[in-house]
Amino acid sequence: MPITAPALTAEQSAAALRHALELHAHKEGNLLPILHSIQDQLRYIPASLIPALSEAINRSRAEIHGVISFYTHFRTQPPAPVLLELCRAESCQARGANELIAQVKQTLGCDFNQKSAKGDVSLEPVYCLGLCSQGPAAMINGEPVAHLTPALLEQHLKDQGVQP
Repeated sequence: MPITAPALTAEQSAAALRHALELHAHKEGNLLPILHSIQDQLRYIPASLIPALSEAINRSRAEIHGVISFYTHFRTQPPAPVLLELCRAESCQARGANELIAQVKQTLGCDFNQKSAKGDVSLEPVYCLGLCSQGPAAMINGEPVAHLTPALLEQHLKDQGVQP
C-alpha cells in the first residue's frame, strides 16, 4: 500500500503564507524568498494561495505564476511522501550518476518530474547539491546522501518506508 500524505487544509496554507509574509514581506525583492518559504513549509505552492499573495505583495497573479513556472524547483502539486532529488551535474555524472538514474527510473517506474508507479516517491532532477567530490549524490526529503550506489539508495528509500 502506498504511503499517503495527509491533505493540506486551508488553515495550513494560510498559516504558511502568513509566516512567509512575516519573514519577507518587508524586504526588497521578496517574491522568491516568500515562494521558497511557502514551499519549504508545505512541500509545494498551492494555487489557492496566489490571489492572497498577489494582494499582499502588490504583484500580479500572472507575475507570480510566471516566476513559479520559470523555476523548476517550484512545485504546484504536492509531491509524493518521499521526495527523491537526484543530482544531474557533470561531477555526479562523471561519478556514475547516469547509470544510477537509469536504474532508479526503471525501479520506480517513472521519469523525472513524475511520481513512482506506486505513488510513494516523487523523482526530481537537481543540478548541483554541492557534494561534487562525493557523487553520485541526492536529497531524500531534504536530507543529503552521497556516494550512492543502487543498493545504498535502495536502503535509504527503504528507511523512508518505500518498498521496491
